[in-house]
Amino acid sequence: MKNQEKMHSIIDNIERVIIGKRDIAELCVVALIAQGHVLLEDVPGVGKTVMVRALAKSVGAQFKRIQFTPDLLPSDVIGVSIYNPKDMEFQFRPGPIMGNIVLADEINRTSPKTQSALLEGMEEASVTIDGETMMIPKPFFVMATQNPIEYEGTYPLPEAQLDRFLLKLRMGYPSHAEEIEVLKRAEKSSPLEDLKPVISLEDLILLQQEVKDVMVDDTIKNYIVDLANRTRKDSYIYLGVSPRGSLALMKASQALAMLRGRDFVTPDDVQYLAPFVFSHRMILRSEARYDGVTTEEIIGRILTKTNVPIKRLVKQ
Repeated sequence: MKNQEKMHSIIDNIERVIIGKRDIAELCVVALIAQGHVLLEDVPGVGKTVMVRALAKSVGAQFKRIQFTPDLLPSDVIGVSIYNPKDMEFQFRPGPIMGNIVLADEINRTSPKTQSALLEGMEEASVTIDGETMMIPKPFFVMATQNPIEYEGTYPLPEAQLDRFLLKLRMGYPSHAEEIEVLKRAEKSSPLEDLKPVISLEDLILLQQEVKDVMVDDTIKNYIVDLANRTRKDSYIYLGVSPRGSLALMKASQALAMLRGRDFVTPDDVQYLAPFVFSHRMILRSEARYDGVTTEEIIGRILTKTNVPIKRLVKQ
């Protein structure tokens, strides 16, 4: 099975459970292959949790769930060392972050201190307990869900935490016909229970390695940096996209190119992904809020005004 076929098989499998959200499933797979993390923001009950569970089952990954609550402690996330009187030594009991695919459910319902417990793991794929660094098993992928910040009992994620997410996505409500199909499929049993893996963890790790071979021409790299630079100079933006954001857009574009059956990145890949990669990395000035300007509108304007590479892209 070719790399493109493997990626599409994962998406097709997810669609057996999640109806009418193929574009979101594709973006989740892109993030997984690019070794990034995803933040899903939307109202409760639209399938955010089911999406990540279906993804984990599709690749045969060890699934862990962290239900974030106001009283959750950092040790509840990363684990704790407990003294064993029989052996007269401390033994580490790993927390739920020690999994392949981790669901951080309602991440913005816990305190910033506990939110930050994910930072090291998401960036370094390791955690530090009592001064000792422990590696998280590969592959490692965090999909966090959060409710809109207007909801009561939520804590806005700090900029440093948001910057660790490769993509920020919104599920949205299903259409009338799609919701009827959801009811039909769940009438007698849960489709999630019957879901089987379509690729192995070894296949997934190989995909994550081979996506790095997808060519990114220098003109594309220059295009990505131009887009990021324009966010730093826009009068409506207080804090623009960091170099980590530029790197995230390049890696995501490589994975999207592989999904589309190419071994090179095109400007179309960059343009499609830019809103999902950049929007949560930008902080607007108060003037933008007063004028009703959104990050998506600013990104759209930047994409329109930035010169697009016209050099023909072929693998050399």
